[in-house]
Amino acid sequence: MTKPFDVVVIGGGPGGYIAAIRAAQLGMQVACVDEWKTPAGKPALGGTCTNVGCIPSKALLQSSENYAHAAHGFAEHGIQVQGLAVDVARMLRRKDKVVRQNNDGILYLFKKNKVSFFHGRGGFVKGDAGGWEIGVAGADEEVLAAKHVIVATGSSPRALPGTPFDNKLVLDNEGALAIPEVPGRLGVVGAGVVGLEMGSVWRRLGSEVTILEALPTFLPVADGEVAKEAFKLFSKQGMAIQLGVRITRVSANMEVTVEFSDSAGEPRKAAFDQLIVAIGRLPNTDGLNAEAVGLKLDERGFIAVDEDCRTNLPNVWAIGDVVRGPMLAHKAEEEGVAVAQRIAGQHGHVDFNTVPWVIYTAPEIAWVGKTEQQLTTDGVEYRAGTFPFMANGRARALGDTTGFVKLLADARTDRILGAHVIGPMASELIAEAVVAMEFGAAAEDIALICHAHPSLSEAMKEAALAVAKRTLNL
Repeated sequence: MTKPFDVVVIGGGPGGYIAAIRAAQLGMQVACVDEWKTPAGKPALGGTCTNVGCIPSKALLQSSENYAHAAHGFAEHGIQVQGLAVDVARMLRRKDKVVRQNNDGILYLFKKNKVSFFHGRGGFVKGDAGGWEIGVAGADEEVLAAKHVIVATGSSPRALPGTPFDNKLVLDNEGALAIPEVPGRLGVVGAGVVGLEMGSVWRRLGSEVTILEALPTFLPVADGEVAKEAFKLFSKQGMAIQLGVRITRVSANMEVTVEFSDSAGEPRKAAFDQLIVAIGRLPNTDGLNAEAVGLKLDERGFIAVDEDCRTNLPNVWAIGDVVRGPMLAHKAEEEGVAVAQRIAGQHGHVDFNTVPWVIYTAPEIAWVGKTEQQLTTDGVEYRAGTFPFMANGRARALGDTTGFVKLLADARTDRILGAHVIGPMASELIAEAVVAMEFGAAAEDIALICHAHPSLSEAMKEAALAVAKRTLNL
């Protein structure tokens, strides 16, 4: 028997479950199909983000940061710690508890908003402009009918050619979050967000971490000045980062041996207890039955969409990691809300230029808008203002004065074009710049706002003042 709905969402990650909730709030009959499950076989809504990505990684980052503070930072505050030890099993149990709380929270939100949930893999059966049928392959075979379909199937980690993940020696993001004991020697392939965050977790707990990055420059997506500072700080912490690496062979037996050429082209070999591979992600389109219904994919395997997330099929939409744009949970959420509102005949808004990026290392790194190198390439005249946390009273009190805040503004109009933060609580501080840019604010607007004292946010005000070369505390 076919069950009728106004909207069927395939995928229950951040984009999918948010799209389903917003569509239900707008008065539509909504179903969400998701196949993720716990080791015990129970539904685990939230996709990669909740289960093996954003949420568990932040839980482990917090645990490992607490350990690092106890080991290295508390003494300065007059706090003596005797017999410090790490219980990795308990740390992982706490991480799993945080994940379960988020899983259960999404199920609660579905019930609250009357979203029907079907556990299994969703795929197209048939359809056209008049409606679509979606099959659910799971414990109970279901067929759902809907006027609109939103595909939010996310992405999966990309493996090194010829080196599949076994999550024992060669780990993807899921395996990196479940290492049962601190490895003595940990290799990480890829110096992106996942590689740096997972490398940070295990380095703080005692691993000797080596990061192998193919690109010749460190963090090229970030502002150059920020990337330079981050490289210096991570290296000082003991993280060995090799750039311009070309891996030629990986062998895994009792340990993992990586053969590669360095930036000078010289052959090298390194042995690790475990190897995390974080070289990007691939869109999840297998199982959608896309070819049978004519759903168009682009040359990289992503679902082809227009600027409003419409596919080539009538009333079929796609959002999140499975389409173009940054693979960020909050980007997927915004697209989910926008698509639900477009289906309801309302306006949907997503501005990629004001989507913030965050790397939750220590120091944290966050940015929004343009980098200096992008503005230079585009020929845009700009002014830059920078303020170091070393000159911020709250940062001194916290005992964390690393990094700085940097604002970039149009040289003629003073409109903020980009904001970049490396330092304490960068993930929270960047929100002020995002709001300012959404409202088309000038650097002077932030400079004129009264910020609480003492607070880290004063560094944002001072950076805005620095754009006009009139800082007050430097």
